Amino acid sequence: MPAKSEEIRNRKQRERQQKLRDADRKAKRPGRDDVARTALFMTISGMTTREKTEELEHFQHVVVSMLVRQGFDEHASHAVFDELVEKYADGDWPFRRKPHLLYPDGADEGD
Repeated sequence: MPAKSEEIRNRKQRERQQKLRDADRKAKRPGRDDVARTALFMTISGMTTREKTEELEHFQHVVVSMLVRQGFDEHASHAVFDELVEKYADGDWPFRRKPHLLYPDGADEGD
């Protein structure tokens, strides 16, 4: 009997989560990850274009330390951070467009 109620509770939770995601999409509300990606891009690209090497190295040290405290591998964390620095260093916007936000009815510019 408990398995059935857990199954029902999980189904209802999935439905609630989907309604929240749909409402956020309709409201064009960015998620936590959208904000974090944009903030990280601005931080890294700003430091590299202003040649703030020491600040960027300190920032990397702090970020990697926090990741290690969460249980991530230190070497792998440095590697991922270095890849992001390389990707963001030129200051070009590296993110894909969100056509579902720009054209909520499905009509793209090319249509």
